[in-house]
Amino acid sequence: MPVTDEAIEKIKAMIVSGELRPGSRLPKEADLAERLGLSRNSLREAVKALSLIRVLDVRQGDGTYVTSLEPHLLLDALGFVLDFHRDDTVLEFLEVRRILEPAAAAMAARVMSDEDIAALGEVLAALREDATLDELIDNDVEFHRRIAAGSGNTVLCSLIDGLSGPTARARIWRGLTEEGAVARTREQHRAIFDAIAGRRPDLAHAWAMIHVAGVEQWLRDTLGTAGSELG
Repeated sequence: MPVTDEAIEKIKAMIVSGELRPGSRLPKEADLAERLGLSRNSLREAVKALSLIRVLDVRQGDGTYVTSLEPHLLLDALGFVLDFHRDDTVLEFLEVRRILEPAAAAMAARVMSDEDIAALGEVLAALREDATLDELIDNDVEFHRRIAAGSGNTVLCSLIDGLSGPTARARIWRGLTEEGAVARTREQHRAIFDAIAGRRPDLAHAWAMIHVAGVEQWLRDTLGTAGSELG
């Protein structure tokens, strides 16, 4: 089991057992890491993941709290990780993205206006080096949305927009658990943009294919690992 997932499972066990109740504050990071036998880094990543799905509430300068959800809703939210690892239908959405998004990027390289290309570049420039994962995902969604719109095909744009939600969970989890995923996303976005700005449909298609296929392959590997562990 990946280290982050193990950390999440240990925090989950504390909540399920009643040791941590909705509204209660987590112990200090150093104390909790030692108690659970985890590194502080893996504990930090687990807290970040659980805050994204609103199981934990991180309050700057105050501490981290279990959200005040009803117990059954809290446990439903904690099923996020297990559901994600078992839900291979996400792969089907990613397969469709792999077909549509490279086509949209190639079309954008041909017909996207200079003004819209400049605006796409501003989306990339707006992402700070120290951006949070939330900011990275928002930026990723906006980047792909603008390329789809830039294809000039409203039907294609609508289809790609509809695929964004079902695959967001995979993108979030990859960003949290795979080393170097964030840096690769930045580099590939820049390569796609450069190809579109350079009016290179073939190159835009190739980079978009690499970009989407990377998430798909990561998820295949993750599901394969989860499947072998469950078996």
